[in-house]
Amino acid sequence: MPLAIPIAFLGAVLEAALSIIDKKIINSKINFRNYVVYIFLSIVLFALPFVFFFWNVEPEALQLKNLVIFMAIVIISIFANFFVFFSVTKEDLLEIQPIRLATPLFIILLVFIFSFFFNAYENERNYSIIILSLIVSITLVAAHTKRHHLYFNKYAVSAIIGSFLVALELVLSKPLLNYYNPITFYFIRSLWILVITWAVFHRRLTSVKEKTRFLILLLGIMAVSIRVILYYGYQTLGIAFTTTIFVSSAVFIYIFAWIYLKEKITLRQIVSSVIILICVIAAIVVEGR
Repeated sequence: MPLAIPIAFLGAVLEAALSIIDKKIINSKINFRNYVVYIFLSIVLFALPFVFFFWNVEPEALQLKNLVIFMAIVIISIFANFFVFFSVTKEDLLEIQPIRLATPLFIILLVFIFSFFFNAYENERNYSIIILSLIVSITLVAAHTKRHHLYFNKYAVSAIIGSFLVALELVLSKPLLNYYNPITFYFIRSLWILVITWAVFHRRLTSVKEKTRFLILLLGIMAVSIRVILYYGYQTLGIAFTTTIFVSSAVFIYIFAWIYLKEKITLRQIVSSVIILICVIAAIVVEGR
């Protein structure tokens, strides 16, 4: 078993912990201006020392086509953060939670479609992994969906757009990772987002509570760790296989939410966790890794 698989599982655990921290930050009534600027400032500051030692940008990264894709990723990420943030400003999160969990499903569908049109995604057309990925993604959404949660309002629409944009940004990142070290790519991407959002919002930034500042710093550290692991997984395991493993973060979210947020775990979530873990194990076996 290559090192990439246990590292990907570590990323899934970290992503679960990040979800808990992100929920606490948003619950502190922080506004979007402070949220996006301070979090990306935290990301850039934490990544900076590592970039000094691991900087790597290939000359091909500066080709016009790749620069256009890179800037598209930056712009998409800014809008994705806005729509995801706006969707969770609603007091009752139950209506939009199933939609937010659809991001892995969007990723799998996008990468499968792209595999027919772009050479960079040809190796993603593994039907066994695609099917397993779809099963775990649909299982994750179904575990949080109830009939009365399907009412669509502006928060639900925002969640759909945000989830799709997050997926699109991640899928577009795949071909560019051939020309960057993962930490370098995430640093430059985040630095551009910080510069743009600071230029737009700096006149209206306000201070945040000391506890919130600590959570933002912690979130930045975890965000860097998760994205580097995710990009490394894309490079070594492929998008579909990495996404399948990362979906297992839902299992850890249930556990962390039960321990730290005192939230009740439902029978449906337990069943979905078992299905997800079986599919992840099956994906590893199918790949023969």
